[in-house]
Amino acid sequence: MVNVTKGKRPDDPDYSAPELDADRLMLQSDVVLRLGRLMLAAGASSYRVKSAMARASSAVGIDRHEATVTMTEIVTSSYVGSRFRTEACEVRHVGVNANRLEALRRIVHDLRAHETVEHLDAKLDQVENMHGLYGPVANALASGVACAGFCFLNAGGWVECLAVLVAATIGQVVRRQMLERHYQHFFTWIVCGTVASAIYMGIVTLGNLTGVISGNHQGGVVSAILFLVPGFPMVTALLDLVRQDFSSGLSRMAYVLTVMAAAAVSVWTVTYVFHWEVEATQSALPTGLTLYALRCLSSFVAAYGFAMLFNAAPRACLLAAIVGAAANTGRLVLIDELGVPWQLAVGLAAVVVGLLAQAFVSRVSLSRVSLSVPAVVIMIPGVPFYRAISALNNRAVDATVAIDTAAGSLAEVFFVISAIGVGLAMARILTDPNWRHDVSTSEHIALPEAEDDGVGQHH
Repeated sequence: MVNVTKGKRPDDPDYSAPELDADRLMLQSDVVLRLGRLMLAAGASSYRVKSAMARASSAVGIDRHEATVTMTEIVTSSYVGSRFRTEACEVRHVGVNANRLEALRRIVHDLRAHETVEHLDAKLDQVENMHGLYGPVANALASGVACAGFCFLNAGGWVECLAVLVAATIGQVVRRQMLERHYQHFFTWIVCGTVASAIYMGIVTLGNLTGVISGNHQGGVVSAILFLVPGFPMVTALLDLVRQDFSSGLSRMAYVLTVMAAAAVSVWTVTYVFHWEVEATQSALPTGLTLYALRCLSSFVAAYGFAMLFNAAPRACLLAAIVGAAANTGRLVLIDELGVPWQLAVGLAAVVVGLLAQAFVSRVSLSRVSLSVPAVVIMIPGVPFYRAISALNNRAVDATVAIDTAAGSLAEVFFVISAIGVGLAMARILTDPNWRHDVSTSEHIALPEAEDDGVGQHH
């Protein structure tokens, strides 16, 4: 840590050059750490955070920059000549904000050599003051519509889809309110899982009692809480692990397992108390091309809705929905028509998502993550995961059979999620040379010189 003398100003006669250099290094290190903190809070992966900080450190005049990044912490060391400064920060309020990530990506991309600390700080001020693109109503409806589309993809009929639409919408309202008040995530997921599942159960029960609906529609309750699946952290955790950023990947995966377990416990408890079965119900669905057209539409709607939940810009939502609809429909064709195993089909679909995202990225100013994550979220096996947990409620079989069923389902979920990570990683390796080779993020980056308009302003 650099020792900075207090109580002296640069214009003081006894203010020495080493003290001035120390103050300058402190400002340089602070602005680079601030960039990393904003990116981490918006959901960026460890590799993206470290590479962005390395580029920013080169721009402001730091010779070498080392960083350790987890899901909630950053430790950095900045070196200039024989001096160095080590700093650490904790990021407690983590989430997903694709629009903010996109703004930060553009700032990092546009950095030039000899960037001033004040200029970069002013840009970060603008990003930090950005508001969400979608208000509470649009945000809640995006959750409901996305989960309803997810429900249809999981063989739900119109009764299940409508009940899921209402339950997931109200559940997202509760989650947004709790997160804005900084409630702990584990507690938030338990509350929202309980609320959404209880509302779904209430709607179906009321419909049966009044004679509006008939038959068994209990299986759709799992789709009502799919907005709680932490798709963005799950994907970034998988990519961090592939990049061998284990401190970040393992901490993110621990977070994913924690919040999913919280939601699963809430559903398990509610369904156990009310003797509610969560096995899939067979609804009357169309066949042939009509079925695949509806699946394509449902995939589009679900991916678009999840992109809105990630606060992606409208154009990014549209492109992510197109990518998700194409890849997921192809996955379903491989499984149903060609008998391809579920895990292999998901892996191939993830490769397609990554390649299509890269194709769009090369033509529009958007990041891969804004397009690829919403597209693959709809392939995450949230329903089998929650059904595996709820299988322990089954009183019709003995405990050994129930545990075996749950264990088998969880193993299948693990392989499918792994296939998603492998597919996205392969797409990145094929299209990004920085992923084909082990490149250190601490190496000094040669940046182009800034243009000057005559008054010292960078463009």
